[in-house]
Amino acid sequence: MNDPSVSFSRSWGLNLSDCGGYDGRIELKRRIAGLMKTYFTPTTALAIVIANMVGTGVFTSLGFQLMTLQSGFALIMLWVVGGIVAMCGALSYAELGAALPRSGGEYNFLGRIYHPGAGFVSGWISSTIGFSAPVALAAMTFGAYTTSSLLPDASEQMVALVERGLAIALIIILTLIHTRQRETSGGFQNIFTAIKVLVILGLSLAGLFLVAEFQPISLMPKAGDAAALTSGAFAVSLIYVSYAYTGWNVATYLTDELESPQRSLPVILFGGAFGVMLLYILLNAVFLLTTPMEQMEGEVEVGVIAARYVFGQTGAMLTGAVLGVLLVSTVSAMTIAGPRVLQVVGQDIAAFRFLSKSNADGMPTTAVLVQSSLALLFVITATFDQVLVFAGFTLALNSLFAVLGLFVLRWRQPDLARPFRVPLYPIVPLVFVALSVWTLFYVAVERPQEVAVSIGLIVTGIVLYLVTQHRSSEPDS
Repeated sequence: MNDPSVSFSRSWGLNLSDCGGYDGRIELKRRIAGLMKTYFTPTTALAIVIANMVGTGVFTSLGFQLMTLQSGFALIMLWVVGGIVAMCGALSYAELGAALPRSGGEYNFLGRIYHPGAGFVSGWISSTIGFSAPVALAAMTFGAYTTSSLLPDASEQMVALVERGLAIALIIILTLIHTRQRETSGGFQNIFTAIKVLVILGLSLAGLFLVAEFQPISLMPKAGDAAALTSGAFAVSLIYVSYAYTGWNVATYLTDELESPQRSLPVILFGGAFGVMLLYILLNAVFLLTTPMEQMEGEVEVGVIAARYVFGQTGAMLTGAVLGVLLVSTVSAMTIAGPRVLQVVGQDIAAFRFLSKSNADGMPTTAVLVQSSLALLFVITATFDQVLVFAGFTLALNSLFAVLGLFVLRWRQPDLARPFRVPLYPIVPLVFVALSVWTLFYVAVERPQEVAVSIGLIVTGIVLYLVTQHRSSEPDS
């Protein structure tokens, strides 16, 4: 089948003889993309990383964690361990992104390190639940926080209706914004991410200084905490934390739209992961110190519950609305990043060519519309807790194979240009791999139903890839 990049490359004087094979064609498409578009600034990319990470997970996870863990130290250590995993992963992805520069994240890495089919399955995961499900969860949380603040006395049926309506409206509005110009898209993201960080810092400091008496809980280690840290409950709770940290890798989905990505990616990835870890530790410490555990246990709107103890009922209503607004930047960031995976899938696979369509400014309009449609489907049909564990497990598995690919790439291509190398190699990627495997094992034991769904999704992706390859190999009529 004809590849439009061939005729285009000739008109721009690009030498196809330097671009042979699968990697060569990818490099050619990356060069063409660079000629045709403007770029996101490093500030915007960092804002996208932070906004992607700080969202549904940190405002909802503690309620689920408290159902199996009651140790203050263990609960804080969840966020420390999760942060270490994210930073080790960020450094590993920085080397991969600098050595294999192209948008698409794991789709790009797995496809070029293992096999194009592995990349396709990874892209399938990212497009179905990697971004669509988190967009839906963040939008649902936005609806829950906003509704609990604006309609505290409404009937349960009315609350459910309004929550869903707000989630749907948010997804549609952000879809319209991010199918226009890159400058508009990036500016919107910068503003809402800055607001998010400032508000979280303000609320955390207010909680520490306005509460007359802290809860009788110790955030320092005490007898029995060692057992808690090595328990299955701690490992399963790490999936909630892992989900909250999801997004540390998002800059690799935008590589083609970053100027000098090989230089800026390490700073963006590591800086985002480290900064967010500090925010998470501070925010969860405030939740635990200001609010009785039993009040938060099993609850989704942990932020509103904590605000009630800090500011009173009226202040809690206002805080809930503010926290809802903060989630706008999360949905926005994922609406920017996710469609880039679909776009590169469309560039590589003929059956999905329609996904590569973009507007005059290079925005992947069709891919944005497809991802937002999937997110709306999740909003209408999903249950919160199951999607959270299912998405967290699948995404952790995706990242695990990407970081394992770092070892494979160093072995297979030792002379490949690596503008950035992981410090303390192989310790840093091995820490990520070990903690990821430990967490995934315990989740498989404790939550087999969600794991089975995850495996089913992966198998579906493999079948879909084989079908598309078979059709692509058929002679044109």
